[in-house]
Amino acid sequence: MERGLFLTKRLAPDDLAAVARVRAELRELLRHWGGPGRTDLAELLTSELVTNALVHTERGAQVTASLGDGPDARVTGRLRVEVRDFVSRHPTLRDRPAEDSTSGRGLLLVHTLADAWGVRAHGVGKVLWFELEAEGVP
Repeated sequence: MERGLFLTKRLAPDDLAAVARVRAELRELLRHWGGPGRTDLAELLTSELVTNALVHTERGAQVTASLGDGPDARVTGRLRVEVRDFVSRHPTLRDRPAEDSTSGRGLLLVHTLADAWGVRAHGVGKVLWFELEAEGVP
């Protein structure tokens, strides 16, 4: 993790243990950020995107998390998390996964709980991203 208002981490293919390490580093970055539950929400959504990238692609991923600009960003800045993988196929948002399905809920969680989210092409691959305000959006 880099010091300051962002972290960036390259993840090896199939390194699912990296999900826990990313969560821990994000928690440290967000130590003084946000209202009740916001850090937990950020960790959950980040875990979903990182896990999807590592499970559904074979070439690893890169995670970047950053807080908005300014001297108060560490406390009140908008958080943006991006997970880049190296597969151009875009994910499909499912309305309702089958009840007995063990997958298909991650992107639905991001769609439902993030203040903003999206996917964009990025060279060879794509970036899935989400943003959260420090306080919940009413």
